[in-house]
Amino acid sequence: MNEPSRTYDVIVIGAGPVGENVAERARAAGLSTVIVERELLGGECSFWACDPSKALLRPVVARADARRVPGLRQAVAGPLDVAAVLAHRDKMVSYWKDEDQVDWLDSVSVDLIRGHGRLAGTRRVAVQTAEGHTIQLTARHAVALSTGTSAALPGIPGLETVRPWTNREATSADQVPGRLAVVGGGVVAVEMATAWQALGSQVTMLVLENTLLERMEPFAGELVADGLREAGVDIRFGTQVASLARDGGQGGEVRITLTDGGELAADEILFATGRAPRTADLGLETVGLTPGDWLTVDDTFRVTAIADGWLYAVGDVNRRALMTHQGKYQARIAGAVIGARAGGEPVDDARWGAHVATADSVAVPQVIFTHPEVASVGLTTREAERAGRRVKVVDYDLAHVAGAHLYAEGYRGKARMIIDLDRNTVAGVTFAGPGVGELVHSATIAIAGEVPLERLWHAVPAFPTISEVWLRLLETHRG
Repeated sequence: MNEPSRTYDVIVIGAGPVGENVAERARAAGLSTVIVERELLGGECSFWACDPSKALLRPVVARADARRVPGLRQAVAGPLDVAAVLAHRDKMVSYWKDEDQVDWLDSVSVDLIRGHGRLAGTRRVAVQTAEGHTIQLTARHAVALSTGTSAALPGIPGLETVRPWTNREATSADQVPGRLAVVGGGVVAVEMATAWQALGSQVTMLVLENTLLERMEPFAGELVADGLREAGVDIRFGTQVASLARDGGQGGEVRITLTDGGELAADEILFATGRAPRTADLGLETVGLTPGDWLTVDDTFRVTAIADGWLYAVGDVNRRALMTHQGKYQARIAGAVIGARAGGEPVDDARWGAHVATADSVAVPQVIFTHPEVASVGLTTREAERAGRRVKVVDYDLAHVAGAHLYAEGYRGKARMIIDLDRNTVAGVTFAGPGVGELVHSATIAIAGEVPLERLWHAVPAFPTISEVWLRLLETHRG
């Protein structure tokens, strides 16, 4: 492993969950594989996003649910044990150490090089190690870029001087700020507002749009906004930050000036305003691509701008579906298709084929871990209309389901099913309400399986569970 130049069948740059899965699947196909990583194996999801954020949110949501259960609410009336919550978060991210991930990589016989990998021409990668050495790698068959994304920050005067939080600071902070301003109204914004308000911050959300979760069904954002306000969050819609300043250096108060002339102060400010691809320093220019761009791929994850098809881009960096589970799905397909092409085997790229990512455009599930939860898969009403699909929208009040009555007093929630009238199948489902996260996989199966509604009618939900909403939606549709 000390040679200055090496050759492998497959080179993977980026060892988050996506890169790890590409490497493992390529190795399983019998290809020699190396993965290059400059930070922690496990990447953003394991250490600064999915895992730590959900570790922070789980006690928050559990307490909120328990407070609506008769006989239990008094037992959880007090504040959260902040030290215990943060300690659990630290444990869930293995104290920001990746030895377990290294052991797993060893177990699947994938080589690891720690350092900054950059493309250096066709099928070539140069790795700069922390010790200052350069290792030249050559791929016989494929290079896969799985470098993910980083927080996209707006060009606001004073931004750098206040040292704003991004998702990384919001999920790894070891102190609760007295006042936290959250800029944005998307998933990271609502989840982190939920977590830090419950941990003791006074949270103010500054949302440019006039709704939360604007890409989802409107009722989802409305219910989440109600839950946040009930918890004490101050939400200000139609609000834009004009400039920032921090008094007294590090640890001083953040002064926020708004475009309407208003001002407010916070101890920390979190920007949750989107994501940008980690491609600026990836050597894209050496193969005719533009540094900093998203990487456009076909449905087998080949970068379309590379003529002879050796370069793949998998996960968030291709902008198809910016979620860990979807990136891992892409990785399983990419690893398999790289193996098939390397072995001269047929590539099954028909719809729902073994080597094509049909689900990216048809059945992408998502859960937002707020109170109430939101879970969705497939099309929203707006997306169906824009696509010119002939659909029927079926709504049902989740509070009318027996399982919801048992789940919590005063249960509020809503379910929406989008029916494709030409195919008589489910094209999209959105649930919003406490405990709905576990409903989304049944919806995903219905959509991915293209289950006819006549057959879905025979899928009997257990009583008394919240999943009985499936029966109620179908009954509403049938009239």
